[in-house]
Amino acid sequence: MVAADNIQTKQPTQPGTKFDLKDYLKARQQICEAALDKSLPMQYPEKIYEAMRYSLLAGGKRLRPILCIATCEMMGGTIDMAMPTACALEMVHTMSLIHDDLPAMDNDDYRRGKLTNHKVYGEDIAILAGDGLLAYAFEFIVENTQNVAPDAILKVVSRIGRAVGAAGLVGGQVVDLESEGKTDTTLETLNFIHNHKTAALLEACVVCGGILAGANTEEVQRLSRYSQNIGLAFQIIDDILDITATQEQLGKTAGKDLKAQKVTYPSLWGIEESRKKADQLIKDACAELQPYGEKAQPLIALAHFITNRNH
Repeated sequence: MVAADNIQTKQPTQPGTKFDLKDYLKARQQICEAALDKSLPMQYPEKIYEAMRYSLLAGGKRLRPILCIATCEMMGGTIDMAMPTACALEMVHTMSLIHDDLPAMDNDDYRRGKLTNHKVYGEDIAILAGDGLLAYAFEFIVENTQNVAPDAILKVVSRIGRAVGAAGLVGGQVVDLESEGKTDTTLETLNFIHNHKTAALLEACVVCGGILAGANTEEVQRLSRYSQNIGLAFQIIDDILDITATQEQLGKTAGKDLKAQKVTYPSLWGIEESRKKADQLIKDACAELQPYGEKAQPLIALAHFITNRNH
């Protein structure tokens, strides 16, 4: 969970209104933590459920489920309508972290300040824990979503499937692995990697929240533009933090991009220019939400939180 001291609250708000991001995040994180804990009870065989829960309940910012809920509420929906999908998105995200940390991928020992899944349970169980979370995510949406039209649920399942598969996260990871050690990686390739590996799932979080609340085609396109911009900004800041932050701040090994000889946004643009690019992306993202007025305050504040975070 994000420590209160680490949350930046200098966010633009509508005239005459106050929005406290720190309080909002604390409340939403507590709701999400309780829902995630309840979503995956222990059962036989205990070892696999323990491994799945170990990573799913390891804390973190819970940005993805919060984005889903915030969008659903902005579009006129409720927390209850969005929560099964919000939990499922965190399950998918957790799967990606478990697999990303494996020796065959990024080979990391720490995640969210704790030993990675394979360091605790072994590579075999870690792979299966990720597989289990991915499969269960879709089951959880279908079995637990209420007061939402069936066709909307189908669209949500389809969106998440695409975001996490070869057309999204998996495809981005493949190109990322192929680019390691290459000094001639282009900006176009780097954008492809992160639009698929990072931004695709963030886009699914936002867009699915809108779909659950009945967003039309034009609204979905607007939400897509918002989320694509914050997704790329998120990755630019991640690249910067890999250089400037400590392992204690990140909760994972710092300086891994440089050690793996990965081309990053700071390596192409420098840190200062990278920050400017991220800030512009957030500005463009927030512009997409202007039609929603004060209802968009949480999403606007969350967008700025992405560039102001220190881990």
